[in-house]
Amino acid sequence: MTNSPTREEKPPQPRQSAGFRLEFVSLLAGVVGILAGIIAYLLYDLIGLFTNLAYYHEWSFHFRSPEHTQIGPWIIVTPAIGGLIIGFMAKYGSEKIKGHGIPEAMEAVLTSRSRIAAKVAILKPLSAAIAIGTGGPFGAEGPIIQTGGAIGSLVGQFISTTAVERKVLLACGAGAGMAATFNTPIAGVILAIELLLFEFRARSFIPLVIACTLATSVRAVLLGQHSMFTMGNVNFDVLHGLPFYLLLGLISGSAAIGFTKLLYWVEDQFARLPLNDLWHPAIGALGLGIIGFFVPRVLGVGYDTISDILNNNLALKLLILVAVFKALALVISLGSGTSGGLLAPMFMSSAALGGIFAMVVNMIFPGAHLSPGAFALVAMAAVFGSASRATFAFIVFAFEITRDYNAILPLMLACVIADMIALRYLPSSIMTEKLTRRGLQVPNEFEVGAMTVVRVGEVMRKDVVPIAQEMTVSELAARMGRGEPAYNLTQGLPIVSPDGNLVGVVTQGDLLRALEQDPRGTMTVLEAGSNEPIVAYPDELVHDAMHRMLQHNIGRLPVVSRENPQQMLGYFNRASLLGAWTRQMEDEGLREHGWIRKWRNSGRTTKQTPQAAEK
Repeated sequence: MTNSPTREEKPPQPRQSAGFRLEFVSLLAGVVGILAGIIAYLLYDLIGLFTNLAYYHEWSFHFRSPEHTQIGPWIIVTPAIGGLIIGFMAKYGSEKIKGHGIPEAMEAVLTSRSRIAAKVAILKPLSAAIAIGTGGPFGAEGPIIQTGGAIGSLVGQFISTTAVERKVLLACGAGAGMAATFNTPIAGVILAIELLLFEFRARSFIPLVIACTLATSVRAVLLGQHSMFTMGNVNFDVLHGLPFYLLLGLISGSAAIGFTKLLYWVEDQFARLPLNDLWHPAIGALGLGIIGFFVPRVLGVGYDTISDILNNNLALKLLILVAVFKALALVISLGSGTSGGLLAPMFMSSAALGGIFAMVVNMIFPGAHLSPGAFALVAMAAVFGSASRATFAFIVFAFEITRDYNAILPLMLACVIADMIALRYLPSSIMTEKLTRRGLQVPNEFEVGAMTVVRVGEVMRKDVVPIAQEMTVSELAARMGRGEPAYNLTQGLPIVSPDGNLVGVVTQGDLLRALEQDPRGTMTVLEAGSNEPIVAYPDELVHDAMHRMLQHNIGRLPVVSRENPQQMLGYFNRASLLGAWTRQMEDEGLREHGWIRKWRNSGRTTKQTPQAAEK
């Protein structure tokens, strides 16, 4: 007998995530956000220290670019030394330090229930600081995002949490790392939602905002409130320049496709080398050193160069060099399997692309008067947003950098056009291609599930015939033996009193147990079954009914009225669950006839002769 009081006459309540402790997770998210802000500061200083040691031979935490170094030909060898160190760290420390950070955080969410090893939180920032400090053309943001995610995961492992709570904490650390790096808290929140959480719910949104807010506040105290790169006032000239922004979106989407394919092609070539993986980062870094010897601006993070591009301080020829050779240096280095962030170098090369576009248009159409800085900013967001499938995050990111409302329309138009191009010709994003190759299916969009919008009353079965409470077990078994469809016990049958009120449910298991106790089957079905059935209500969500089925390990729920809990209205079972999904599929794929077609059909019917109509 099932003994669970369930007939509660309460009105429908807002659905809560079972087992999720919002206040507790929000408190932990605040701790994670503070730690992420501190980590961003420490990594920033560590990169400065290694840069000064490698290129200026002095002990200093001052953050500066390697391009002004005076070490001569040693500029070729220095990155290779850093690459060799990274190779040893990856081989004897952890393979997870390879790459630019975000895919590794995504992999932890998808494959290990958001668990990241503690050593990754130490080795990733250290390896990234060595790689960037010795000239790697990377940004600090990817390693900070992965390290922040690792801190969130570790907090979730140190304290008893569910897998979902750990995922939220991991995303809080990653988003906070992004916010602390660039002083862009809103973009940090959206990036974590788009790339790690794959959901937009209060249970994740509230902790995420808390973490990003505190991380940005800590960053403001330690590093100041300025962004990593600055931009003065520029004229976006929205109305006059809108056609050119549209064209820039097409070019940016094509650039995102080309860059992604080139990066993974280079990675494939390194995988074919007849050498141990340990040597790959050093080989890639040697190629970087050769490029850096001729174009020193490609070395290091390059935040100062990005600022120069955004403020139109570079000539056309130098912009072309930066666009081509920064991208080339990045794919060679990152494709070799070293450690470093992807955002800053792609920002530099794509910003240079936008500046080049504006300058060339001004040369062809002297009256266009396009602002290279404005187009550089838009291209910067459009290329990376479309390559990463995080378009919304980088629209907001670019706006947070400028704080100029006039940037919104150009950013929106160019970014979504670029995203449309990338969606058409790039099956996997630059973030997920590596995971897709490993056989992982990565969600690239999210929506409200059918079970959270469909009510039980819309999909419940109404063709289930209840059985009388005085029927005996032997009589029911005989009717089942004759194969009568009304007496299919696969999902259980409701039991009603003589006046039609629901009094219980009998299942196949109940019937078998009753026959074991009484082989003659004289027991009534009400005695054999449950006289306190678990029920559902027509106005509650399918999700809640399904959760109740799983909680009690049953496959069906009688649906009763809230006003009269003994009045049975229908039956909710596994087929009803499938019905909810079928309804959603029909909403997406079933095309209904529009008014135009109806009018055309109506006109044809009117013109038909009586004889044709009969045929």
